[in-house]
Amino acid sequence: MTEMERMFPDAHCELNHRNPFDLVIAVLLSAQCTDVLVNKVTKSLFEKYKEPEDYLKVSLEELQQDIRSIGLYRNKAKNIRSLCEILLEEHAGEVPQTRDELVKLPGVGRKTANVVVSVAFGEPALAVDTHVERVSKRLAICRWKDSVLEVEKTLMRKIPREKWTDTHHRLIFFGRYHCKAQSPQCELCPLLDLCREGKKRMKSKK
Repeated sequence: MTEMERMFPDAHCELNHRNPFDLVIAVLLSAQCTDVLVNKVTKSLFEKYKEPEDYLKVSLEELQQDIRSIGLYRNKAKNIRSLCEILLEEHAGEVPQTRDELVKLPGVGRKTANVVVSVAFGEPALAVDTHVERVSKRLAICRWKDSVLEVEKTLMRKIPREKWTDTHHRLIFFGRYHCKAQSPQCELCPLLDLCREGKKRMKSKK
């Protein structure tokens, strides 16, 4: 991971947010969507909605319109309203700080919970999104057949706990800006010797 640290020393969460609540909403919206698009939507969304109560003051249809440009917006709007109801009823309007409590919230899976506990609350975690999974498998850190949970467990086992969060961000940056899904920059990659797919791609170009 030393090369990734050199390439992306300042890797960080690129979803704009002001607090843990904003972050939960942003990560929920980011499912099957780019951070760039989410940030465009949340720029106005977070001005209109600042607390869980705000999302419940409007109709479901109005909230759907506010996030309409994001994929799966109908389902995400329902989850946001249900999530806000639970936060108010069971957590005094505050975002819970443990993964176990977070995954009980509508629309919040293990990946989202890991992002929130690490970014918002400083708890080491390794959230596995499509970038982390792709890079981990290409670099033979994990097996191709491994599930997302198996990838997470393997990374947790191989990487020191205090480096989990930084490594998570660097894997994302590496996958997002260098080892892309369709056009990876294999010819410029300092990790080519470790990459099964990269070696195949380079051989096919000869």
